[in-house]
Amino acid sequence: MSNTVFCKKYQKEMEALDRAPLPGARGQEILSTVSKQAWQDWQVLQTMMINEKQLNLMKPDARKYIMEQMDKFFNNEPVDKVAGYVSPDDIKEL
Repeated sequence: MSNTVFCKKYQKEMEALDRAPLPGARGQEILSTVSKQAWQDWQVLQTMMINEKQLNLMKPDARKYIMEQMDKFFNNEPVDKVAGYVSPDDIKEL
């Protein structure tokens, strides 16, 4: 049986990450409060943000922006929209 965690994104007990995804205290917090599914969902959104907004993660401002968006995502706060993206949940049957 895999480890579980109460996911702050989805507000239920879910499969936990195998290891901290970031170094230090922030990584440990994510490990103990974010599910594997929520982390994977964040990775997809993060990739879209980096690509669409042409972020250079070598720049401190870009890293700070991504970390702020990550915190908002996991805390169920509104995150910046990616231009042109339509969520599958928003598509209505034709």
